[in-house]
Amino acid sequence: MLFATFSKTLLQLEQHSSRLEMTGILADLFKKLDEAEIIPASYLLQGGLVPAYQSLEFQLSAKMLIRSLAQLMPQADVAVDLFGESSSENKIQEVERLYKQIGDIGQTALAVREASASLTSARPSSMSLQEVFEDLLRIAQDSGQGSQERKVAALSSLLGRLDALSAKYVTRIVMGKMRLGFSVMTMIDALSWSIVGDKSHRGLLEDAYQKQADIGNLALFYLSNVTNKDTLDDVERTLKNQYKVVVGIPVVPALCQRLNTSAEIIEKMGKVIAEPKYDGLRVQIHIQKSSQGKPSTQVFTRSLEDVTYMFPEIDTLPQLLECESCILDGEAIGYDPVNDQLLPFQKTITRKRKHGVAEQSSEVPIRFYIYDVLLFEEEGQLDIPLSERKQLLKKIVTSGPSLELTPFIVTTDATQLHSFHEAELEKGLEGAVVKQFDSVYQSGRKGWSWVKIKESEGSSGKLSDTVDAVIMGYYLGKGSRAQFGIGAFLAGVIDTSTNDLQVVTLTKVGTGMTEAQLAELKARLANLEVSQQPKNYQVDKQHTPDIWVEPELVVELAADEITTSPSHTAGVALRFPRLVGIREDKALGDVTTLVELGGIRVG
Repeated sequence: MLFATFSKTLLQLEQHSSRLEMTGILADLFKKLDEAEIIPASYLLQGGLVPAYQSLEFQLSAKMLIRSLAQLMPQADVAVDLFGESSSENKIQEVERLYKQIGDIGQTALAVREASASLTSARPSSMSLQEVFEDLLRIAQDSGQGSQERKVAALSSLLGRLDALSAKYVTRIVMGKMRLGFSVMTMIDALSWSIVGDKSHRGLLEDAYQKQADIGNLALFYLSNVTNKDTLDDVERTLKNQYKVVVGIPVVPALCQRLNTSAEIIEKMGKVIAEPKYDGLRVQIHIQKSSQGKPSTQVFTRSLEDVTYMFPEIDTLPQLLECESCILDGEAIGYDPVNDQLLPFQKTITRKRKHGVAEQSSEVPIRFYIYDVLLFEEEGQLDIPLSERKQLLKKIVTSGPSLELTPFIVTTDATQLHSFHEAELEKGLEGAVVKQFDSVYQSGRKGWSWVKIKESEGSSGKLSDTVDAVIMGYYLGKGSRAQFGIGAFLAGVIDTSTNDLQVVTLTKVGTGMTEAQLAELKARLANLEVSQQPKNYQVDKQHTPDIWVEPELVVELAADEITTSPSHTAGVALRFPRLVGIREDKALGDVTTLVELGGIRVG
């Protein structure tokens, strides 16, 4: 497929907001791709070159992209006719001014490329999707001395060989600004539509994706192994028997639902396993021992980010594990080695840094608390009952300074469960996580396999839990806050009635923030600003922020009540909201949903 053809598909997606229409466009695309193009196209559709759990960034700022575009600009005297700019300014300044005027790097690239193409008799670009993907990969992977200059030159060369529309999307990919407004679930629907003309395979594909959170791998496997002549049973058998959990690709983690009381939990779940609710960083640990050389170890967060670099301690774990290959689910928590006390989350998250890791690891040592096993000796354990997985963990894990099995009780008694929950609160933890005794491992918030209660039952006049919300935009500061450039922010939660992570407004947060918090928020949000309201935002006009931002910064909010709201698109709002902190470990998919809001009450 020509990249120019692929870019026209991206334009169609950008111009449509209907999930059904986008699903149809994606399905048509999947039908036209050659086998070798499926994985590159899947990643490019998400605005990247690798799956979400891998980190490969171009390390090019907007200024660097402007320099690449400037090399494509016509001579200054021609630029006067095209842009109406002063011929006394150099090309970089002209592109900078154009960028400020347009407010979008992709549209700037489109304008520059159209201008330069109009001066030549250049033929339409013949670059294929795969050729562009490989060029981008080489640019992103270039490193070392002089790499910035080489990247600028290589990108300019690539843009000069592309048509204007393709230049627009390539530039957005490089800047991480693709944002076409659909999620992985829409791509899964589209895969089903591409084979059978409806979404009847969606459930099977979603289950498969949860085993390997890599849409490129799944798309290639499905499109190569399934035809419209296969029955639903055939497809289920193929995906279940051949598409399995593997070391190195994260499993989509199971998440907790909420119930209000121990009695309610026992009534709904029956026999349960109750564990402490730690205030740490959710981790998935992948171990592959090798007969030759050093074992392979990787750590992923709940948002599927590879954070192996954070944990030098991970190298000591293989010797404490009785397995050649395994995937473990647990929590990473900082602790004080002097008194053996666990540290709060904000202290643990200081380990999330790329530099000075060794120094920080000695200052905040980490202990891994393991509570589940997802793979053992290359065999997935997701369909094995939790009670049996717990027994297997005892055989695998040997406790050490940096590794422990999470303690638990088994009960069918609400009073005993309540006492356990209260005891964990008294220890300074967040209460209890309760899991159905014989449940299989269900990714996401499905069913009632995992439930949490975080605060003392009936003891609080505030909400029974905090809310994880995503910042949608912010309002410019007034008065004393003018110096920070931010006075309040608009926060939203997820409406799960669609597949595309639609964000609805819940609250405006403006009081109770310190000067340090305001300064930090402004610095973080400056890198997420966009010129238009993102397609997956539902916002009433009266709450329109001064500055829109991409849905990436997740914050934890506390409040006194949840009240009905005619203006907030969630239908409810927080009363007296306040910022607890930024959740570095969470992404848009981890944000509280409207359904979950219904389970949060005033204690």
